[in-house]
Amino acid sequence: MKILTSGLTALALSVGVLSAPAIAQDKGTIGIAMPTKSSARWISDGESMVAEFEAAGYATDLQYAEDDIPNQLAQIENMVTKGVDVLVIAAIDGTTLSNVLENAHFAGIKTIAYDRLIRDSEYVDYYATFDNFKVGVQQATSLVNGLKERFGDGPYNVELFGGSPDDNNAYFFYNGAMSVLQPMIDAGDIKIVSGQMGMDTVGTLRWDGAVAQARMDNLLSAHYTDKQLHGALAPYDGLSIGILSSLKGVGYGSGDLAMPIVTGQDAELPSIKSIIAGEQYSTVFKDTRELAKVAVSMADALLQGGEPEINDTSTYDNGVKVVPSYLLEPVSVDVTNYEEIVIGSGYHSADDL
Repeated sequence: MKILTSGLTALALSVGVLSAPAIAQDKGTIGIAMPTKSSARWISDGESMVAEFEAAGYATDLQYAEDDIPNQLAQIENMVTKGVDVLVIAAIDGTTLSNVLENAHFAGIKTIAYDRLIRDSEYVDYYATFDNFKVGVQQATSLVNGLKERFGDGPYNVELFGGSPDDNNAYFFYNGAMSVLQPMIDAGDIKIVSGQMGMDTVGTLRWDGAVAQARMDNLLSAHYTDKQLHGALAPYDGLSIGILSSLKGVGYGSGDLAMPIVTGQDAELPSIKSIIAGEQYSTVFKDTRELAKVAVSMADALLQGGEPEINDTSTYDNGVKVVPSYLLEPVSVDVTNYEEIVIGSGYHSADDL
């Protein structure tokens, strides 16, 4: 019996030595809450974060809520119950998480808002995102450049589309765009024929392309039977594709009826293909791989007793506090530079296109 016990002890010690490096690399668990798999960009964000966190020695719990608010809330509550060490949340509705974040805080769990600001909570520790006002500026600047290029001197007939009203970023995109467009509207160089302006009117709930397509159908039938539409401000590629479908349905882009200038965001594969085909005019490239690295760096600093790197302490007031943030730079992309920016960075491959 002594010999057997001694042998088992030696075996246990041997296994313990062999396993030690793997145990030492397990630095904690990160709960990652993403809104939906219906957008390619959120799939990419989730995959990038899992890869980066695991390379840094963390386990991950990645959940997609399919744009269902109660589902995302339940997922986050479950992560808190299981005792994750940090939450990284891209919120569906940034106003619905106050209670669960309070519970997370008192459980010692830090929260990083990912690309979408979480509002009305003092328990949002950091925010990783892009310069969202600049995204809107780039979209509107591209729209104006395209209008001049394709239609010469104005005035131009334009319609406005906004993002989801429950996404704080949608207001930054819209306000950034209007900082460029409003002076031209006031001067009469751009005409909003429908008169529909403001996020309460032009917002598109859940960033739904089908809703944008239906709205464009209605705009065309109500206001453009005897007028030509020259441009549409679209803040996201998923909306752009729906808008373009509506436009093509009534003959734009064929014969003598030039395709209106349509903007976008996220450099999604269908939209890059559309840009190459001469349909969508532009998009805004936000390298979500870099955003994932920022989130990983923030979480790692928090868990290792350091201070996350930030570069903005004034822009993102969530209604309770100004959330310290790291803002990445967006890049405007059109047919002239997609190869350099999108393919050159490896975000999409030439074979994909």
